[in-house]
Amino acid sequence: MADTYVLGIDTSNYTSSAAVYDAADGRVIQSKQLLPVKEGEKGVRQSDAVFHHTVLLPQMLDALSDKLTGVTAVGVSDRPSCRKDSYMPCFLVGLGTAKAIATARGVRYHTTTHQTGHILAALYSADSLDLVKQKREFIAFHVSGGTTDMLLCRYDEDKLLDIARIGGSSDLKAGQAIDRCGVMLGLRFPCGAELERLAAEAYDSVKVKPAVRGLDCSLSGIENKCRKLYDEGAESSYIAAYCLKSVGTAIEALTDAALKEYGSGLPVLYAGGVMSDSLIADQLGRSDNVMFAAPEYSCDNAAGTALYAAFMEGMV
Repeated sequence: MADTYVLGIDTSNYTSSAAVYDAADGRVIQSKQLLPVKEGEKGVRQSDAVFHHTVLLPQMLDALSDKLTGVTAVGVSDRPSCRKDSYMPCFLVGLGTAKAIATARGVRYHTTTHQTGHILAALYSADSLDLVKQKREFIAFHVSGGTTDMLLCRYDEDKLLDIARIGGSSDLKAGQAIDRCGVMLGLRFPCGAELERLAAEAYDSVKVKPAVRGLDCSLSGIENKCRKLYDEGAESSYIAAYCLKSVGTAIEALTDAALKEYGSGLPVLYAGGVMSDSLIADQLGRSDNVMFAAPEYSCDNAAGTALYAAFMEGMV
């Protein structure tokens, strides 16, 4: 068995995920599954998430079983972000599993945040891990159902990345706005992919004005406007397009504000599940020096936690 495998685990509120990074050839092999959500509901309760991870994570690891005997380190997310009050019980499932595997293998395990994992996975997908290796500063957006954060990322010798929130949404998160709009239109949660297909019919015809003030934005008005359009009998495609374009335009305005504040030459990385939306990505991709992850590395995944452990072990 190869001695270059690093295991990553992530048990977020939406996805049970394991991944192996092979330091010999730079490949990442993923195994993940969305948590089940009852029809008509807009999310997963923490108690249900813990239960589903307990059932699903062993299955995800079993799919990687031929690599596990060669694992030399384990990386795992133990909290959503670097904020002091950041905590969700669902991450305890992954943390306990990572500790058990590391103990059984006699190897080290490394804890990081779900947010750091998202950023590293996106950098890997965009072939831009050199930003970390070269200790370069960059701006990252983490846009999902649980967060809409604009982050200034700097190299840190102890924790790899020092991540400071410099802006983002002051109220509703982008993923929440998208999912609430989708559920209202009768789509199944999580609604992003279906809403995108629906919005494609009308995206270019929609005009929106983002509620942005400096480095912060308000997204709660998106939900209110979508409900108003729905009550007035607007076409579902138009409502979907209004929702997604509002999110994209707000992120675009925040990007411009951050580059003005911190330096126009900084690279910008877009990560998180919402950033897998091709309509939003096309809108944001018109700017220079921006990076996107492929959809499988934008949505919740354990690739980033595997990469984190590999960095900490000097294997990247």
